Amino acid sequence: MSTENDVDGETTRITRKGQVTIPKKLREEFGLEEGDELLWQKTEEGIKVRKTTRSAGRGMLVDDDVSAEKREEMAEEMEAEIRSNRETEWTPE
Repeated sequence: MSTENDVDGETTRITRKGQVTIPKKLREEFGLEEGDELLWQKTEEGIKVRKTTRSAGRGMLVDDDVSAEKREEMAEEMEAEIRSNRETEWTPE
């Protein structure tokens, strides 16, 4: 990985498998974590990458009378449980 800095960022290399490492500084600044989804968009200037929102489908399976605050709380609890399960259940072979 190259850490050559330009005016607005850092450069990295694409692996043979098409993978790219997001610089730690940017992951921390934008709150990017394992499992987050990124949207790659073609623009006139080139490629734009942005984090997709986690809340797009939140509350779809909850009754309509549940408040937005409660929906968000439930979604955050489920997300924390999923992350915890990923960390404890996965073992490298």
